[in-house]
Amino acid sequence: MKYGMVIDQQLCVGCGGCTLACKAENNTPGDINWCDKITRTTGKFPDVQFEYVSTMCNHCDNAPCVKACPTQAMHKDENGLTVHDPKKCIGCKACIINCPYGVIHFNWEKPHEAWRDSEALVDGGTSAPLDLLAMVGGEGSPHANPERAATYPVMRSAGTVEKCNFCDHRLKVGLEPACVEACPSRARIVGDFDDPESEVNRLIATHGGKGLREELGTKPRVIYIRNYSPERHA
Repeated sequence: MKYGMVIDQQLCVGCGGCTLACKAENNTPGDINWCDKITRTTGKFPDVQFEYVSTMCNHCDNAPCVKACPTQAMHKDENGLTVHDPKKCIGCKACIINCPYGVIHFNWEKPHEAWRDSEALVDGGTSAPLDLLAMVGGEGSPHANPERAATYPVMRSAGTVEKCNFCDHRLKVGLEPACVEACPSRARIVGDFDDPESEVNRLIATHGGKGLREELGTKPRVIYIRNYSPERHA
């Protein structure tokens, strides 16, 4: 089993649901998105073209971040995913420097630190963030997802990196990554790249497709097929 993802640019509507679902599932702080996007507008009115490309860790077979990590905090798991062990991370940022996709993030401060504030925004009118956190019993923030802790800490430490891991905690129990489940047009499909009969391989065989910056030899496992066109085709 070697996981990979296909993103159908013809079906993607650019709604950003994948980004929001990822944040809710993985407890990322406000300024960090494991699932993000590239947007471009080209041309001159009335011939203007808008491009929206959803991005995340590409889980490259030849991952530069894994090669660069001096402590093996960034490593490949048994299913081909590029995953991170924060206990081994020394915050050297070698993975960030060597990743050509800009999808690895550094925690300069402990995430969700605003929820440690003991002063109410409106005295007598609102609760203090820390009081609300205590009332709901959340870890780090009131809306923290405890299921994330199955394979990765709910709360990350300052001075460490973090990135997409394909929601490996969901894959382990037979669920799809949050971004895939949330996509309203089913533009994202995750599956086994080693299985020639899998849906991801069927889509690639039908439509071709390529990964981002393949010329670098990273062998990404996120493959983009087709292009957006107002004339929708099945």
